[in-house]
Amino acid sequence: MSYETLLYEVAGGVATISLNQPDTRNALSAELLAELESALLAAQSSDEVRTVVLATTHERVFSSGANLGAFGADASTIDKHQGTELLPRIFRLLGELGKPSLTAASGHVLAGALGLALSTDLIIASSDARFGLPEIGIGTFPFMVTALLQRNIGRRKANELLYLGEQISAEEAERIGLINKVVPSSEFSDAVNDWAGKLASRSPLIMGLGKDAVWRQQDMGLVDALDFMRSQLSLALSSEDIVEGVTAFFEKRDPVWKGR
Repeated sequence: MSYETLLYEVAGGVATISLNQPDTRNALSAELLAELESALLAAQSSDEVRTVVLATTHERVFSSGANLGAFGADASTIDKHQGTELLPRIFRLLGELGKPSLTAASGHVLAGALGLALSTDLIIASSDARFGLPEIGIGTFPFMVTALLQRNIGRRKANELLYLGEQISAEEAERIGLINKVVPSSEFSDAVNDWAGKLASRSPLIMGLGKDAVWRQQDMGLVDALDFMRSQLSLALSSEDIVEGVTAFFEKRDPVWKGR
């Protein structure tokens, strides 16, 4: 597929969507976000795609966050409000994608881009990447990212990022549970390919059921969550793929997924 602000490639069941506006440090402009939504919808609807990787073509930055010029634009309140709808829509789309997603943070992940990364299921970072929410320092606040941040790490560390606006290292981000894994830059591509390949090798049916269930139960009360997850287990137990997976395990062979 051809985009102005992205590169979209599919290989081995993995759709890699790379942010590709290095001159703006991949600022999350309306154009980039619209194309990102389109690319994610294409990956969601493709039977060829089993997992999605968000990446960057920039040498040092995944994304610098929102296009700040739009914040200071001369526009009505309602126009500004409507102009912020794309980012939370993409956060939700990643949650409801039905396929696992992985952020390949080979560079700095800042402001709204941190919300984008937190919306994916896994985050691998290069050791020279940095993470932060600098909005408070320029007189704004990462309101929408806060909803994701406080669902991923403890309140005290979340407040530190929100109120001080300071960047943290990839190692610190891993330590507080903001990301999954840090690897040296020389090993980064191999680590991303390894995890993406593993995700793509799983049963797409069971992975989809599991991902949807994780998304839907996250804000349920415990009893409701247990009842709901039991119903999803019953659906999984009725599939051919779960029988194939168990059979292949005992026969010591690779499973052949049928997706049903």
